[in-house]
Amino acid sequence: MTIVARFAPGSAALTPEALDRLRPVADAIREIAPKLPADLPWVLQVGGHTDKTPINTAQYPSNWDLSAARALSVVRFLVEQGIPADRLSAAGYGQYQPIDPADTPDAYSKNRRIELKLTER
Repeated sequence: MTIVARFAPGSAALTPEALDRLRPVADAIREIAPKLPADLPWVLQVGGHTDKTPINTAQYPSNWDLSAARALSVVRFLVEQGIPADRLSAAGYGQYQPIDPADTPDAYSKNRRIELKLTER
């Protein structure tokens, strides 16, 4: 599932729009998690992405760092929403998996995103 969080360039802060999209996801996970078999080794992987604009700041020396920070922002939010931390993982993909390869502001905005994947540990 792709969630276009519309991160601001160079930022890992969750926007109000992103929070609005993530709350129902957290609600659904909290609802179904207790119904899953206890021995099922599921994890929700949060993948952070950036556009291809290079970044080199003290906080984010590279797009890898920024994408990982975006994923961690979401993981922290989900933990605050009651999702068990041992059921979450964060991964940073940098700019290397764009969903829109165009060189336009709209494409860059789409690529500054997180993706959620329910998978096994």
